Amino acid sequence: MRVLRASELGSYLYCARAWWYQRLGIPSDNQAELRTGTNFHQQHARGVLQSFLLCAAAVLLLILACALFILKVAR
Repeated sequence: MRVLRASELGSYLYCARAWWYQRLGIPSDNQAELRTGTNFHQQHARGVLQSFLLCAAAVLLLILACALFILKVAR
């Protein structure tokens, strides 16, 4: 039995004919738009990762600042 992926289900719900063409291996006519969308999502993913890393660095710096403050007050 063949596994049905969520992306296939979404493709079918959006357009059953496009889903069927995809199963037959017929390439889509809008390859340029698909590449543009893929590039957009890759750039967005990089931005999300960068944001996560900056937040993690901020938390680490905040912890370091608190530790230094506690050490200074303890003296």
